[in-house]
Amino acid sequence: MSEEINREEVIQALKNCYDPEIPINIVDLGLIYDLKIEGNKVTVVMTLTAPFCPAAIWFPDYIKQELLKVKGVKEVEVKIVWEPRWTPDRMSEEAKALLGIE
Repeated sequence: MSEEINREEVIQALKNCYDPEIPINIVDLGLIYDLKIEGNKVTVVMTLTAPFCPAAIWFPDYIKQELLKVKGVKEVEVKIVWEPRWTPDRMSEEAKALLGIE
């Protein structure tokens, strides 16, 4: 029997992950498009701020390591997608305020 994964703990773990160029976590940046929890597996569908971002190579592993720290998480899949394109409109109000965007 697998442990039930707490969605809020998963989101908090994602908030521990920061974009390498912008000092704001990936949740508040609006990079997370979908989050599924099935059994002991977490699937994250996300994007990056730019299609040719060099972080695309190592970013999924960075996120996996953070999510595997969450109680009950045994498997993580990170899917990077480019549609819909990321825009600053996806950012939280707090993130916009930090960057001076209205």
